Amino acid sequence: MDNLTTDNDTSVLDRRTLGVWTDYTLEYKAVSVFLVSLICGVGIVGNVMVILVVLTTRHMRTPTNCYLVSLAAADLMVLTAAGLPNITDALHGQWVYGYAGCLGITYLQYLGINASSCSITAFTVERYIAICHPIKAQLLCTSSRARRIIVLLWALTSVYCVLWLFLSDTKKSVYDNVVLLSCAYKVSRTHYLPIYFVDFAVFYVLPLVLATVLYGLISRILFLNPLPSDPTHSTRKWRRATSQGGGVMSSRTATASRRQVTKMLALVVILFALLWMPYRTLVLVNSFLDKAYLDTWLLLFCRLCIYLNSAINPVIYNAMSQKFRVAFKKLCHCGPQRMKKPASYNVVLTYSAIKETSNGESPNLYTTEMEELNTPSDQRQQQFGCRDI
Repeated sequence: MDNLTTDNDTSVLDRRTLGVWTDYTLEYKAVSVFLVSLICGVGIVGNVMVILVVLTTRHMRTPTNCYLVSLAAADLMVLTAAGLPNITDALHGQWVYGYAGCLGITYLQYLGINASSCSITAFTVERYIAICHPIKAQLLCTSSRARRIIVLLWALTSVYCVLWLFLSDTKKSVYDNVVLLSCAYKVSRTHYLPIYFVDFAVFYVLPLVLATVLYGLISRILFLNPLPSDPTHSTRKWRRATSQGGGVMSSRTATASRRQVTKMLALVVILFALLWMPYRTLVLVNSFLDKAYLDTWLLLFCRLCIYLNSAINPVIYNAMSQKFRVAFKKLCHCGPQRMKKPASYNVVLTYSAIKETSNGESPNLYTTEMEELNTPSDQRQQQFGCRDI
């Protein structure tokens, strides 16, 4: 990251940030500007499309998608506050945004990073409740509750990140008789390390440990111990309702749909862990070294991994979600597509816990979750439960 330094020693070279260096070669500038521009450009367009698709398409406003909008907003913040300034750093070799820019960009960087981590944790918990506790999901997994949780997470994260406004400052240094401006930390290394390790534990280690445990429990339900496919052998029964109503569908289809959604969200978590690992590892190792290891190309690789993590999620949604894929196409061709109604069928699949009476009737029907498959429809009669994306 541009303002996330790995060392705070008093020497000029060790004080530099990951985005400020003075002897960039022409080759490095060309590679850096091209790759950063490409990744950030694709990522910004993709995340904006995710936000627009969910906000403008009624059937896409599900609890899970609310958290994905929050994640997209956080990724946009990382790409614009960290990725774009990196381009000017590579071209000019110094910080060009002044003191206010140093504080503001540093704050937005950490806000985006921490908000993305919280959003990933939130949709992981939401998936766990939806899969493992479907009855409770009717109350807990609603779009309105998801929006309130997102507002709370962003509010808490915004307050927490105020700390970085007091830790950042612009510094002047002399290199080859040239005065250079850099955006760095004004506290000593001994004061910075405890703050970093708290941030590392709360926004990286803890979310990954929680995700590992919860996805393990989800996998036990979906892959190792799936719900019964024969409704005559259990009081938990499944039913399918099309947009016209009626019909019966095997529970295997519901399980397959939920597996696909879970795989997609789990992949988002895995990529978050892998793509953030190079930078986290570098900072962790440099924390225990007398002189930080700050190879220019290694730092570029760490930054590109972070930018790629913020840019790749929309690609995953498009590749693994039929609903997002159709919605993306509709958004890109909004003019001609609105005049045509696609000839497709829509399936709304519900499974229900039915309490049977002695005469075989089923007076009490408790719908626990709705799975939406195939091409989405703009008309949904059921607005409750944890609907999948």
